[in-house]
Parts: sequence; structure tokens; C-alpha cells
Amino acid sequence: MVKIGNITLPNFPLLLAPMEDVSDPPFRRLCKMNGADLMYTEFISSEGLIRDAIKSKKKLDIFDDERPIGIQIFGGDEEAMALSARIVETVQPDLVDINFGCPVKKVVCKGAGAGVLKDIDLMVRLTKSVVESTHLPVTVKTRLGWDHDSINIDEVAERLQETGIKALAIHGRTRAQMYKGQADWSPIARVKANPNIEIPIFGNGDIDSPQKAIEYKEKYGVDGIMIGRAAIGHPWIFNKIKHYHETGEFLPEPSLQERVEAARNHLHWAMEWKGERTGILETRMHYTNYFKGIPNFKPFKTRLVTLDSVEDLEATFKEIEQSIVLSNDQ
Repeated sequence: MVKIGNITLPNFPLLLAPMEDVSDPPFRRLCKMNGADLMYTEFISSEGLIRDAIKSKKKLDIFDDERPIGIQIFGGDEEAMALSARIVETVQPDLVDINFGCPVKKVVCKGAGAGVLKDIDLMVRLTKSVVESTHLPVTVKTRLGWDHDSINIDEVAERLQETGIKALAIHGRTRAQMYKGQADWSPIARVKANPNIEIPIFGNGDIDSPQKAIEYKEKYGVDGIMIGRAAIGHPWIFNKIKHYHETGEFLPEPSLQERVEAARNHLHWAMEWKGERTGILETRMHYTNYFKGIPNFKPFKTRLVTLDSVEDLEATFKEIEQSIVLSNDQ
């Protein structure tokens, strides 16, 4: 078993990475149903929480069927981070996670996310302010360093552990790489092999298949794997990795019927959470991913991403299901 404070996860847990505009309750629910062991909210601005910004507060919505779940915060001010951690605590997540990895310019420019990688002392102070302000386990997600010439994850891991964090997730790229190039897991393995490191180390970056997940587990020795982009439109990846890990065999690809069911559930759960109009609009981005690789699907896709009534979308889902029946009868 893997322990994060008082949270017990299975051996080799699979984590859903926090992703802006993706990791909301409807998407998390699908991933949980399909085997995710630990999930995180979209990252939340500490300054936004303190200002009582509606968008930031909405991201605090968590549900019991998602547990264990962590709420992820980011910011560059110690006092704001401490106060936001106390606000987060009021909704009773299982842990608080700090984002020191987001490479997006608007976050980095505020001295937050991956921007903190330039100043390890500040990173330590920010982390300590959160650890000391909450009774919840605190974890961190970060990158290898700012760029190739300043990979400092070895020092970062030791110093953050000293502040009292309970786990560390490391994305195998620098900030300069953004999401380009190949993730380098060698520094992650080095951190895991460090005899001074006692907390769980989770690897993140480029895991998009069961084979790769198990290959990286064995090659780099991490305690678990965090999956991000590969889960978008494919929440089944968690159970596929688990099945392969346990049996050495591959689960079949999700059927068209299963894809329709996932898309339909996502739509209805989004409407329940955000309201009908917003739910319809914000689910559109996911349809392309749910039906990726399906031959002759373009006419259906065009309708799914342009229709704006539940009735029309439901009719389209039914047509897709009927196309399955017709193709099976031929």
C-alpha cells in the first residue's frame, strides 16, 4: 500500500492529473468509475479564492464518490497561500496539493506555478506556509526545473520533504519544454532512489498506454503514475493499465456503445453541475476525443460540437447507437 498522510492507496496507484478546464466533477466522475485511485481538482488561484472569485469558488466543488480527492492551489504569496489552504480545508478534501508545475505564461508571470522553479527558497517558504496552515496532508506537483541548464529536482525534493509534504508528483519536463519533446524520467528515478527521500514519488509525463505505464514503473521505480492528457476522452486508460499490470493481458478498446455512454453521461453530469447551457457548451471539446479514430464519424462530430439543445444531442447519440446496430446486422 502507498500512504499519503492518513490516506491509503493501493500498491502502484494511478492518479488523475489536475488539468485546467478538464478536471472538473463530470470528467473526474468518469475517471473514478474507470479506475483512477486519486484525483485532483483543476488548479485554483489562491488570490482568486481570497477575493471570493466565483470561478475559483466553483472549483472547490467536490463530491463523496470522488474520494480520495485533493484540491490543488497555486500562487506566489506566502500569506495568500496559507489563507487559501484554510479556505480549502472548509470543504473537507482529503488533501491539499500545491502546483509548482504549470508552465502557462499567465501563471508563471505572477511568480506562481512553474515560475517558482527559479527560486527554490521561495518554493520552500510557500510550501511551509501551506503545511503549517492546515491539518490536511499537503502534496506538491512540480517539474524537473526551469530549463535544461537548471534541473534542480533533487534539491527541491529533499527540501520540500523537510517542510512536511506527504508526497511529490514530478512531471518529467522542464518549464522551457512546456509539453513538447519527450519527458525525461531519469531525474524522477534519481529522486526515488535517493535514500533521504521517504515520501511517495509519482511520475508524470507521456504515459499513454498500459505497456508504457508498466515499463516505466519497472524502469524508474516510482510509487505510482499520474496520467493527464492521455485520459482526456479516454477515461478507460486507468482500468486498462490495472488489468495489464495484474494479468499481462490487454482489455479490448471501448466499443462505440461505451463511447456514446461516456459522452452522454459527461453531458448530463455537466448540465447538472453547471446548468444546461454551460454544460452543453463545455462538453463539446470532449466529443472529438471520445470518438477519436472512429471511421466515418465526421458528420456526427460536426453535429455534436454545434448543436445547442439537449433534445438534438440526444437524437444524435441515438443515431450513433443505431449505426452500431445497422453495422452489426450487415
